[in-house]
Amino acid sequence: MPELTAGLVLLLGLAVLIGALVQGSVGFGVVVVAAPFVVWLAPGLMPGSMLVCGFVLPLLHLAGSWREVNRRHLTTVLAARLALTPLGVWVVAVSSQRLIALLVGVLVLVVAVTSAAAPRFEPSTRNLLLAGALTGVSGTTAAVGGPFVAMTLQHQPAGELRATLAAFFTVGSLGSLTGLAVADELSRDQLLWGLLFVPFLVVGYLLSRPVTRRLDDGLLRSVMLGFCVVAGVSIILRAALA
Repeated sequence: MPELTAGLVLLLGLAVLIGALVQGSVGFGVVVVAAPFVVWLAPGLMPGSMLVCGFVLPLLHLAGSWREVNRRHLTTVLAARLALTPLGVWVVAVSSQRLIALLVGVLVLVVAVTSAAAPRFEPSTRNLLLAGALTGVSGTTAAVGGPFVAMTLQHQPAGELRATLAAFFTVGSLGSLTGLAVADELSRDQLLWGLLFVPFLVVGYLLSRPVTRRLDDGLLRSVMLGFCVVAGVSIILRAALA
């Protein structure tokens, strides 16, 4: 595990803050933005510290928007995610940090490419189950998976989309954390660092409203996708050459 230094906390915390700001705008992004930095600088913190972020940040959003949650969509995707979470726990148990890093890199690239292509998915029961199942594995092993659900729900009203995603992240992340803890794959250091990131989450969330009102959503999305491509490739190369 990495040494707890002020410099490392501030650097990773800044990545979490930016990710929280992005998520406040588009509904997801805290893990997609922050996870590459964690993989580069402190791979032993994956996936637990990012799952803590994925649990805490949506709670802030839900505090004022829980009435907008689409309960039918939420129930369907959560059922699939929780059903596949044990498979994700097993992958963590049998995988090395290098393999998990590769998985993070590939998933970040997949998120960038599919988000850029913006395929039109209807929120049918089949598509919701598929998105939830993918997230049950990817969300547990790499803490990345929300975009699959976001793409399935992308044409729903913005408020409903963000609220449903927030509820999905909260319950799904808690399920993954519980599964990893039961399997003894969730370390104390991962939880400690996750808690250290909470103040950065709060600041990022509070900044997201005034900042995103002044930024073009399309530009913000393009910058994030460009970062995802660079980050995904660099993570894959780092893991391959390690």
